[in-house]
Amino acid sequence: MEFVLSVAGEIIGLGNVWRFPYLCYKNGGGAFLIPYLIFLFTCGIPLFLLETALGQYTSQGGVTAWRKICPIFEGLGYSAQVIESYLNIYYIIILSWALFYLFSSFTSVLPWASCNNPWNSGTLSYGWLLVETCLSNLCVDFLNKSSLDNRTMPANATSPVVEFWEKRVLGLTDGIHKLGTVRWELALCLLLAWIICYFCIWKGVKSTGKVVYFTATFPYVMLIILLVRGVTLPGAAEGIIFYLKPDISRLADPQVWMDAGTQILFSYAICQGCLTALGSYNKYTNNCYRDCFMLCFLNSATSFVAGFAIFSVLGFMAREQGVPIAEVAESGPGLAFIAYPTAVTMMPVSQLWSCLFFLMLIFLGLDSQFVCVESMVTALIDMFPAVFRKKGRRELLILTIAVICYLLGLLLVTEGGMYIFQLFDYYAASGTCLLFVAIFEVICIGWVYGANRFYDNIEDMIGFRPWPLIKICWLVITPGLCLAVFLFSLIKYTPLKYNNTYVYPTWGYVLGWMMALSSMVCIPLYAIFILLRTKGPLKQVLRWWSLGELLLLPHDGAWEWHQGRCT
Repeated sequence: MEFVLSVAGEIIGLGNVWRFPYLCYKNGGGAFLIPYLIFLFTCGIPLFLLETALGQYTSQGGVTAWRKICPIFEGLGYSAQVIESYLNIYYIIILSWALFYLFSSFTSVLPWASCNNPWNSGTLSYGWLLVETCLSNLCVDFLNKSSLDNRTMPANATSPVVEFWEKRVLGLTDGIHKLGTVRWELALCLLLAWIICYFCIWKGVKSTGKVVYFTATFPYVMLIILLVRGVTLPGAAEGIIFYLKPDISRLADPQVWMDAGTQILFSYAICQGCLTALGSYNKYTNNCYRDCFMLCFLNSATSFVAGFAIFSVLGFMAREQGVPIAEVAESGPGLAFIAYPTAVTMMPVSQLWSCLFFLMLIFLGLDSQFVCVESMVTALIDMFPAVFRKKGRRELLILTIAVICYLLGLLLVTEGGMYIFQLFDYYAASGTCLLFVAIFEVICIGWVYGANRFYDNIEDMIGFRPWPLIKICWLVITPGLCLAVFLFSLIKYTPLKYNNTYVYPTWGYVLGWMMALSSMVCIPLYAIFILLRTKGPLKQVLRWWSLGELLLLPHDGAWEWHQGRCT
């Protein structure tokens, strides 16, 4: 049960709430479910099972698991750890923003619901959100239309919610070239997030297993409450129809299929080493096959239901403002910190709904974050057991990782930190990187190690062989689809623009691509390194380095590894 909850906490995160619903409406509503389900069954579930079963069979973390199966592909583990390192630095920044909003919600009036604050510019338009509007420093009743008849809206008018986000929270500068100073309130929120994360995992799976009973289930309580509230709002039906109304013609657009494929890899934490690390703590006979199907369906169902909670509120918001839903529908930080905060200001007892929403975001992100850190710790301990398997060393290792990531994260809570955050999100842990790693994962297991041999390993653990289609996916379908989407992502590449307006300088894009390539090059570079340091005919060398330790041990070698770890 603790394994199921830990994995559920890792894979069910912010992307389920702020990315899937937006992709669904953008890519044809209900029609988007067709490519999404195709990628789920042909890429998501096969890769999910592959990584989980690999960890369970080898009882090793994200690097040494590949070493024991197929040493020449050990670079896969290093690629995953590089991606994981980037995630540990930037993902927790979202928690610092959410904590800031949560603390700001404990006021008599939500600070983004008024326009007489020190950070407001005086050219605020409440035409798109709340009950009152600030126009040239004058507040008027927005519901009283006649009071606006003789007034002209400034061309550069903006909303109090946007100004709170950009000026009060971020202190946003005009570009990445101007980082400014550290936002000390965000730095303190980031410190609090890391302290919570540290004490969730400092005692290993014993403490993590207890924490996930709460952190993995509490967001569902919040989601259900917000769902019930959302569907009872006026205009909710229009929002839900907008979310699901199918547009079959969109299926002819390759971008729709690319979005479906990358969303599967993102939301299932594939190619990040987390699933392998968590699987390594399973008992040898655990039915990982059943767990994989259950967790994959739970994840997708959560994404689908979250869409109802989000778009019911957006439908209400659009109705109150008298604008099309497309104008208020956003993705990512725009949804969490602009659109939804706008909506809660229109509700009675807005402070309560604001607190519930940001608590949900915090817990969704928290367990994803500490599981990500836990998997990196597991990988390092398994790589250097003589160093880290001594009393007190594990706690010191986690503290070191937390301090380093916190110090690097301070760069992202500067006044220009949002521009760096977007580089991390767009390049460092992008779908392009994950697709590249996924291709080599299935090549390694399906063709080098052998799909039939891996099926034998799984049968040895769970007592029966998995569905034959999964083996076909490992051999043909998964690498074919991932390669097609990977190539398309390169062909259709569009440079990052912050807020669709700010164009990064050339060195910014170079930095982004360096982060992206830093994970991908680990696979070929490590293979070349192994081949160069080994003497002998190439064919013999390739054969030798394709045989992992478990293949060189007796039949019950994997069982012996588990006995050593008491699993």
